[in-house]
Amino acid sequence: MEQEMERGQRCHGEEGEGGDEKWVHDSSVDYKGRIPLRASTGVWKAAFFIITIELSERMSYFGLSTDLINYMSIVLHQDLKTAARNVNYWTGVTTVMPLLGGFLADAYTGRFYTVLLSSLVYVMGLILLTMSQFIPRLKPCTNMKHCGQPKKIHEVVFYLGLYCVSLGTGGHKPCLESFGADQFDNNHPVERKKKMSYFNWWNFALCCGLLAGVTVIVYVDLSVGWGVSYLILTLCMAFTILTFYAGKAFYRYQLPEGSPLIPMLQVLVAAIAKRNLPHPSNPDSLYEVPKSLKSKGKLLCHTNKLRFLDKAAIIEDMEGLQAGMKIQSPWRLVTVTKIEELKLVLNMIPIWLTTLTFGLCVAQASTFFIKQGTTMNRKIITGVTIPSGSIYSLSAVGMIISVTIYERILVPLLRRATRTERGIKILQRIGFGMIFSVLSMTTAAMVERKRLRLAEREIAMNVLWLAPQYLILGFGDGFTLVGLQEYFYDQVPDSMRSLGIAFYLSVIGVGNFCSSFLITVVDHATEMSSGRSWFREDLNKSRLDNFYWLLAAMSALNLCVFVFLAKRYSYKSVEGMVVVVADCEENGGSCC
Repeated sequence: MEQEMERGQRCHGEEGEGGDEKWVHDSSVDYKGRIPLRASTGVWKAAFFIITIELSERMSYFGLSTDLINYMSIVLHQDLKTAARNVNYWTGVTTVMPLLGGFLADAYTGRFYTVLLSSLVYVMGLILLTMSQFIPRLKPCTNMKHCGQPKKIHEVVFYLGLYCVSLGTGGHKPCLESFGADQFDNNHPVERKKKMSYFNWWNFALCCGLLAGVTVIVYVDLSVGWGVSYLILTLCMAFTILTFYAGKAFYRYQLPEGSPLIPMLQVLVAAIAKRNLPHPSNPDSLYEVPKSLKSKGKLLCHTNKLRFLDKAAIIEDMEGLQAGMKIQSPWRLVTVTKIEELKLVLNMIPIWLTTLTFGLCVAQASTFFIKQGTTMNRKIITGVTIPSGSIYSLSAVGMIISVTIYERILVPLLRRATRTERGIKILQRIGFGMIFSVLSMTTAAMVERKRLRLAEREIAMNVLWLAPQYLILGFGDGFTLVGLQEYFYDQVPDSMRSLGIAFYLSVIGVGNFCSSFLITVVDHATEMSSGRSWFREDLNKSRLDNFYWLLAAMSALNLCVFVFLAKRYSYKSVEGMVVVVADCEENGGSCC
């Protein structure tokens, strides 16, 4: 009875912890393992060091990936389909590896040391790529001007370097962003608002690194040589690793809590074991650890969805539990919070699936969009020819514009209109961005059709015709990708936040794999049905416009499904939080 009264009080307006306290009480520690002092740790002073290394890493990643399809076509002599598939495979592995890195960081190694070690692996990959261009025995050919077939040793070292970068990204990417978000105390009202801005400005810095990668680095690739650009990336990354380590005293550290999968298995086992018990009429009678006894993490409010799992918290021996005479097995009795954490993860699966089509559209920007640019007139003014990969920078420009407009104009207006801290719900932001993916693919299809018609008359279309599809896709990224980052960080259990960012990255990674699979299926289907594939070695004889129309149709149908799911989604409800993250009653849960 006392447990029910305590939980009822917590779930009806108890003020959150934090306020203007001198110390940070969010389970974090400083670099000496002590409770952090608010004034000297975290917030923007710590985030600056973290964002610096992110800017360098994004410059390296996009400097490599943007011109990778050209490298494979020009130096490795791969045809269009093979080069596109290899780029998609590498991008897919690079953005799926964070699932492993995020799990290890959350369970065992911690985010700081995972970032540090994985960054060193990343630099090793860049060193191998640099060596493959400068060491004579590792170069593609002895005479680069007359290079028919590259050396096998060069391909081995080149791919080894690329996949070392993938391995490094696996630990670096999910942990760095979540480590940056850890610098803001969610229980403190001022820092909580700063955290909402953090994801926007994080992506602003990301876009600056992207711009540098697809303009400066790609220009060096084609004007000076790939070896010089790889050397620049190696030196920049090494310098920012030192900068990141220099901020060690300013960081707040979340300690690893063991495998997050075990508590979820305990919920499933306990629910199955009690499957024949009647469901309690009052959810307050379900088992929960009193807040005064919970040293780490937050208690979650009960929700009415997936009620079968609630049976895992049914107390079978109330008298023995109250008297402390019998120790309950965690595989037989689990808390409401653990059940709600499993519900959060299960509720994410449909959302994750419906964002894959957006990832599939994003994959085209670094493959077919760039190959289109190679066939076009790239002279923007007399005497100035831009590399085909540099047009990718317009995607970053679009994202910077949309993030800035959202942060500086839309958020203040929406906060006043809705009277909530966030302005609009996270899934509303994601869905709005998905509209732009439909528009981008539609625009790309119309531009490609016009390019093909001009190519039939041997007229080269100007490369700036690609600007609309890149800008529109960038606008969508500013809403959907940033929204996905915030969603997967905020809505996962606290013990899975590195994995949460990895889930976001896997949208892009699996999207690239889906792109490769779709290319293969469409290639075979069109070859068998009409005898002419949509993807041919000569881009002027291909039908990328039809492929873009297919993607636009898929994106439109997927958006309808996403809206259906988003309207029925239950957001995380934390006990004792007075800020309204979402309308709890609307989403099937008790308000906290």
